[in-house]
Amino acid sequence: MFEDRGTSGRSRWHALVVLCLASLMVVLDGTIVVVALPSIQTDLGFTQTNSTWIVNAYLVPFGGLLLFSGRLGDLIGRRRVFLIGLSVFTVASLLCGSAGDQATLIAFRCLQGVGGALTTSVVLGMIVTLFPGQPEQGKALGLFGFVQAGGASLGMILGGVLTQGLGWHWTMLVNVPIGLVVVLATFAAIERDRGAGLRAGIDAFGAVLATSGVMLLVYVIVDSGQPVRRWLLLALAVFLLTGFLVRQTKAPVPLMPLGLFRSRAVTGGNIVMLLMVAGMMGFQFLTALYLQRVLALDALTTGFAFLPTPVMNALVALWLGPRLIGRFGTRPILTTGLLVAATGLALLTTVPVDGAYFTDVLPPLLLAGIGMGIAVPAVIGTAMSAGSPENTGVASGLVNTTLQIGSAMGTAVLAAVAASRTASPAETVLGQREALTSGFRLAYSGSAAFVVLALFSALVVIPAREELSRA
Repeated sequence: MFEDRGTSGRSRWHALVVLCLASLMVVLDGTIVVVALPSIQTDLGFTQTNSTWIVNAYLVPFGGLLLFSGRLGDLIGRRRVFLIGLSVFTVASLLCGSAGDQATLIAFRCLQGVGGALTTSVVLGMIVTLFPGQPEQGKALGLFGFVQAGGASLGMILGGVLTQGLGWHWTMLVNVPIGLVVVLATFAAIERDRGAGLRAGIDAFGAVLATSGVMLLVYVIVDSGQPVRRWLLLALAVFLLTGFLVRQTKAPVPLMPLGLFRSRAVTGGNIVMLLMVAGMMGFQFLTALYLQRVLALDALTTGFAFLPTPVMNALVALWLGPRLIGRFGTRPILTTGLLVAATGLALLTTVPVDGAYFTDVLPPLLLAGIGMGIAVPAVIGTAMSAGSPENTGVASGLVNTTLQIGSAMGTAVLAAVAASRTASPAETVLGQREALTSGFRLAYSGSAAFVVLALFSALVVIPAREELSRA
């Protein structure tokens, strides 16, 4: 396992910076590519329909491989899996940036997804191992949460600058120097850890069931194809994932020990994470559209408009959140954060068609940032609290899988809710803006509902402070 060099040393914080830089690179890739989509579509001749695969080709393997990658880290060492993932992601980014046709770009985006899964799956396990107790773990998870939240906004800004200044190729090539620096820094800052070894066994059949089932589930969520096909694929995904759970009860060395879910902290933490992320990621998607399509901001200005959320998130997560958790316990602070975030989302349900950023959008963004800054470190710490040292990789992979599915589910569901109000085209520009705003209001209600459900789940499922300390 990781060597403990002492809580007064700086080495663990150096390692945390490296882990967060790698996570930032992966998060940035998502929004950078979204901003560059119109340019890629024009340059390589993508249609409006098949251009979605520039994003989906990455999301499907990324979401599907997180659980398996986390378990692999437990067996062969988390630093080794992290380095393999970084290397694959960096090389794939170079190949994506050099792509000259549709098939090549989509193929290497798939490879990027594999590298992203290997990299991301073990990060949380490494963080909780490096920082085993409060308040340092709370600060470390707060920084990780800030990177996740801030990376999306920074990606929109950086994507606009690179696309407009250098071309879409650089939205992917920018990962190459960053990846090389992080690989070198990993050797210097992160101690080599020893996994249980492949002799401990890996459930290959379970890995196939889990990976294919989650991949299909993510595909169904992000695909916009025929409803009949989507329902059939959803049924197949449920069948595969059910088979995976049955397999875990019989496998000599399960890929995901189901004993993890005997802990109400782990079960509740993942349920809350799924619902919270669905609401918050859907909210970011909706707000980006509202700012651009109703308030007529360009992509670069929209990216800057989001900055108050991650800044407030960081201030709260790094300084206030860990102190509050140490004093009052995890569940009270988690529920408080979710309540604040839900209040911000509820305010957005009244956005007007002639709204102004500073009066109608900024206050809810600030409340969302405060709420998430409080809630994210608490819910991640809860979801990881019952993992033994031998299973922190699979627990990390599970949390990241929950994050990915929640993000995809929230974006897909809320986009469909918004579209349900704007299906019939309006005759005038004002009519179009009014229809869009009506759809966004309805979808913001759905976003707030997701967070309220997360709040209810936290109260019902996650144990009280005394129980959590024994989980």
